[in-house]
Amino acid sequence: MADGCLKIATCQFAVGRSIKRNSRAIRSFMRKAAEAGADIAHFSECALSGYVGTDFPSFAGYDWDLLHDETQKIAALAGKLKIWAVLGSTHRLTEPNKPHNSLYLVSPKGKIVDRYDKRFCTPGDLRRLTPGSRFVTFTVKGVKCSLLICFDLRFPELYRELYKQGVNCILQSFYNARQSGPSVHTHIMRQTMQCHAATNRFWVSMSNSSGYYAPYPSCFIRADGVIVRQLKSNRSGIMVNTVDLKKKFYDPMKGFRDMAIKGILSNGPAADNDPRSNDRTSV
Repeated sequence: MADGCLKIATCQFAVGRSIKRNSRAIRSFMRKAAEAGADIAHFSECALSGYVGTDFPSFAGYDWDLLHDETQKIAALAGKLKIWAVLGSTHRLTEPNKPHNSLYLVSPKGKIVDRYDKRFCTPGDLRRLTPGSRFVTFTVKGVKCSLLICFDLRFPELYRELYKQGVNCILQSFYNARQSGPSVHTHIMRQTMQCHAATNRFWVSMSNSSGYYAPYPSCFIRADGVIVRQLKSNRSGIMVNTVDLKKKFYDPMKGFRDMAIKGILSNGPAADNDPRSNDRTSV
């Protein structure tokens, strides 16, 4: 149904090292999302696998077979509930290659139909993980969506490229949790995403882990950069919000955005032949 309206359930819980505990939380939230009429259940970075370097030190002795089995349980539940799932996890590669930090895209048919691998890894990530090299886009109910992960936030070039691809909605998963208290992330992460949303006209679902201490909660942002709703800090929760492409918002860049992207960085004719314009030292 291509109606331009898409219901997203943004979910947060305290991700930890126990794959089984993470899986139970994910499946519980998927049921709640389906009951609420959501089209997509969106989870945080490494929601199933736990985050290497934070929840456990390394992949030495990691139970990859258990991760596989629990992933299949989640995919099967998506098929039963007829709901999409954006599932944060870790994807094993062939040794000696390090794994990917990934988002599995699970369809309402219960199948993994694509996988986004975090393109920009932090310096700490790079000691344990391999960056990805491609975007993932998909369309549900006429809304073109794309997936990103945490540190990708720092690179506006990614968002500009997705704008050029006609993306309407970003589902971005984070793991800014288990910190000692408020940090710079408290003041910049949501705000940076608000800027990406407003300058590129994206709707955004931000899903973060709530493991104490999480410096900011999960939130949902509309295409003018306004935070519509957010969950409570450091508490598990779910919220269902609607992307509605028919809604119109204030957009001062309209008419100039595409021009700037093409490299035209002034929005009117120059006055190069005017000596008063060329003389930059007089009043």
